[in-house]
Amino acid sequence: MTPGSLGDWLAYLEQLHPSAIDMGLDRSRQVATQLGLTRPAPRVITVTGTNGKGSSCAFVAALLRAQGLRVGVYSSPHLLRYNERVQVQGVEATDLELCDAFSAVEAARGDVTLTYFEMGTLAAFWLFEQAALDAVVLEVGLGGRLDAVNLIDADLALVTSIGLDHADWLGDTRESVAFEKAGIFREGRPVVCGDLDPPQPLLARAAELHCPLSLRGHEFDLSISANSWHWAGRDPSGQLVELHDLPLLDLPMENAALALQAYLLLDLPWQADVIRTALQATRVTGRLERRVVHWHGKTLNLLLDVGHNGHAAQFLARRLAQRPVPGKRLAVFGLLADKDLDGVVAELHNSIQDWAVAPLPTSRSRQPDELQAALQNLGANVTSYPSVAQALEAQCAHATADDEILLFGSFYCVSEALEWLTRHATEESANGLAG
Repeated sequence: MTPGSLGDWLAYLEQLHPSAIDMGLDRSRQVATQLGLTRPAPRVITVTGTNGKGSSCAFVAALLRAQGLRVGVYSSPHLLRYNERVQVQGVEATDLELCDAFSAVEAARGDVTLTYFEMGTLAAFWLFEQAALDAVVLEVGLGGRLDAVNLIDADLALVTSIGLDHADWLGDTRESVAFEKAGIFREGRPVVCGDLDPPQPLLARAAELHCPLSLRGHEFDLSISANSWHWAGRDPSGQLVELHDLPLLDLPMENAALALQAYLLLDLPWQADVIRTALQATRVTGRLERRVVHWHGKTLNLLLDVGHNGHAAQFLARRLAQRPVPGKRLAVFGLLADKDLDGVVAELHNSIQDWAVAPLPTSRSRQPDELQAALQNLGANVTSYPSVAQALEAQCAHATADDEILLFGSFYCVSEALEWLTRHATEESANGLAG
């Protein structure tokens, strides 16, 4: 079979392997060899962590591109289009480019079965090799040690945070998670870790491989005030480098601090104004993303975030507390069945005055009655709806211009909201033209 369109290819990939996840590098390495893959770029930065990978990748890429480097970014999952996963110079790969890449991997794999993610990862590497890049930023899909991204030796490894998620694959302790994430470390290559309390297996692995280790709170750190934030880190020689009075960012400044330390270790020009501009310009769809929607004569404020576990919910609660709104916060919330529902709602129920819950468009979704029960046990005001779109419309009907509608809990949830926003904007435009 030779699929035609990108949609055909993605449907084909979904049924190619009997399991959605099949941890291990042997099959991917075999196909990479048959494909003739070598190294996607001279500089490779690999990013793992429980939360914050997407924004950390975006910050690192922005800093590199600000110096005139050609940069590729591989990330997952996507929100609206598969093309989002593979970007060169901030531009998504086209359907044709992805189809060509899948064709190349398919021709090379022979009778080796690959998962959807493994096929996509090899296709991304193939595209990056064609693009004559100076650097690539690679986001680990799951864990690190056995993830297909780990086929490539990282020149620099970033660990954003270590929390409990994907317990079936990574174990149910922070120590087991840290062991898997430390699998991306390479002998003598620098490691930057943003977790304030990194478990011992991560520290032990870095020591075993003689990796220069930069820890937040030791080699680098940040402080945030009401109107600005400050950063300090140490270069490869141990020299202190500082940035003062940086403007506050919508994306997590903890991840910007991590990216700054990584950039400092790459021996590239350090120009404070260029760095400041690159950080300010960095955006990630669906991560603390603010939107404005016009609804029946009202201008409403939306905040979209893909946070879907207790650690992400804790961070989101802190960010909401730092940025109060004149009115109320209304939530639109959906969650996958394998996520820690009680942990998520415990962190956020005090920050939100009204909840609308809905199922996600996947068989892996938690049912609304489960979401509703967990929130009602905490005394929350909650209503269930048949879909994310209907929940969002209900909150738009209730909200005023002083309120904020927070939509969070899953990539699926944010994806549904983005599709609704696109449809709504199209309808508004059509109505405006008709009027």
